[in-house]
Amino acid sequence: MIKNNTNNGYDQLAMGYLMRYLLSSTAALVNIFCLFAQPEIPADTAVVTKHEISVKGQRFSYTAYKGTQPVWNDTGKAIATVDYTYYERDGIDDRSSRPLVISFNGGPGSASVWMQIAYTGPTLLEIDDEGYPVQPYGIKKNPYSILDIADIVFVNPVNTGYSRILDESVDKSVFFGVNADIKYLAEWLSTFVNRRNRWLSPKYLIGESYGTTRVAGLALELQNSQWMYLNGVILVSPTDLGIRRDGPVDMALRLPYFAATAWYHGKLPADLQRKDLTEILPEVEQFTVSEFLPALVKGGALSPVEKQAMATKMARYSGLSEKVILQNNLDIATSLFWKELLRDSGYTIGRLDSRYLGIDRRDGGERPDFNAELTAWLHAFTPAINHYMRNDLKFQTDVKYNMFGPVHPWDRSNDRTGENLRQAMAQNPYLHVMVQSGYYDGACDYFSAKYNLWQLDPSGKLQKRMHFMAYRSGHMMYLRKEDLEKGNEDIRNFIRSSIPAKGTPAKY
Repeated sequence: MIKNNTNNGYDQLAMGYLMRYLLSSTAALVNIFCLFAQPEIPADTAVVTKHEISVKGQRFSYTAYKGTQPVWNDTGKAIATVDYTYYERDGIDDRSSRPLVISFNGGPGSASVWMQIAYTGPTLLEIDDEGYPVQPYGIKKNPYSILDIADIVFVNPVNTGYSRILDESVDKSVFFGVNADIKYLAEWLSTFVNRRNRWLSPKYLIGESYGTTRVAGLALELQNSQWMYLNGVILVSPTDLGIRRDGPVDMALRLPYFAATAWYHGKLPADLQRKDLTEILPEVEQFTVSEFLPALVKGGALSPVEKQAMATKMARYSGLSEKVILQNNLDIATSLFWKELLRDSGYTIGRLDSRYLGIDRRDGGERPDFNAELTAWLHAFTPAINHYMRNDLKFQTDVKYNMFGPVHPWDRSNDRTGENLRQAMAQNPYLHVMVQSGYYDGACDYFSAKYNLWQLDPSGKLQKRMHFMAYRSGHMMYLRKEDLEKGNEDIRNFIRSSIPAKGTPAKY
């Protein structure tokens, strides 16, 4: 300790140096702390807010629970937290007969933002009637939400939204993989249903894109490990669900999507262009299955005359030139189609929604420079969801909302989710499935979704519990106002039709 000595200035000088050293050291320590410290999210919390909405002319209040719920390991330690938004209609005395809809998006590293503020939830993204972004950004009430007939929980798997791993020593493979994802989410959902006292409620899973892989697998996992049986699974723009479609099958299934997109952009011959989309697609589908696929199976054994005939028909239905088709041996990759269809006009078309246009650095090449539709969507969704969480749901955190989170490497091995869904339906005669697909979706095309249903149930015995709905838009078909209304109404009808009358036994 330095003693004060009024007889000279040396001690004062020393004290000054010491204070400057301590202050500079403290600043350095603060800088080091800030460098390594990361914002944290509570493992288990909920913020409750009250709201009102009018749906189909009916005004009612609802409660929103914005929170997090832990993922525990076998010893009961919280190793991650999953964030969710749960909407519950007020004034329901008995929820035993009120449906609970559990909603996931895809990626697999995508948050549930898309369907939450653009499809089934009580809030709606500010976009125009065709789904294009507008400014100022924001949200409004969703007059088409299914909250009038069902409570909804939107779930963000680990590393999406605000969900995070809490124990960095944990092997990430327990979260990041087809089957790992299904396993921990089944446990999480069982806890959620327990906490909310919803065991007696009819329960539904809805997933979009990779979320369809997730919910297809969860249907069986919930039955086998949690003894939780569902009334319905809704697949929005489904993936292949582990159903193989390689080689000629993969090549052939693209053609009806090509036809739909070419029709939208006015690239089909005049006689086809004069018809409505739903008039020409059955013709294209029939050609695809009955003529095109058998021809592709022949491969190099296809005669020049047969090959030319196929190229002529393909050109008629795809809007591409016979020359390009023959140069590619009848095998037109979707990426080439996105680049080629409007090449002469100087535009590319969107991958997830072919209505969107992009501009590349050069007109040459075999694939677009970027996904025009995804850029537009992020343009609108990102500011809206961040504003909504903080201002409307009052969820205050410095943790970044991950629109797309780090979930790689993702283990895609042993994907049997389609077969899992079939088994779940076979074991549970109450379980129904509905597919919703957009005609202009080039990533998870509508005809491949139909093929999924055909192959999901080769016996044909489950077909009466499978339903297919198509819309005049793309991957997120609900962004188009007309399809937003129709899609939600289709879900309402699906829920109503899949809840048996009270006391009705389950029979095949």
